[in-house]
Amino acid sequence: MTLHTINKTPTESSALNNCLASLSDGDALLLIENGVYAAMPGYAELFTRLPASVQCYLLGEDSSARGLNDLNPDFRSIDYDGFVELSCRYNKVVSWF
Repeated sequence: MTLHTINKTPTESSALNNCLASLSDGDALLLIENGVYAAMPGYAELFTRLPASVQCYLLGEDSSARGLNDLNPDFRSIDYDGFVELSCRYNKVVSWF
């Protein structure tokens, strides 16, 4: 089980597409920094083929700092304590840039 973090928008880098191609059952995806833009409704199609067991999160502080509202409901907003908890829960943390 791996926690994958994305810190770039889908237009800034291919990190999100590369990450999505490598997700496995039981993994989690966490959008941080500019990566939270991927939770906007215009990008929802990117996440339609995720394995059902993949949990999706976003860092609430980062989405608030960017003034983002009305985000993809499949992404659970977490705080920094939640980020630490996820980092401890998963065997590995992979950061995609």
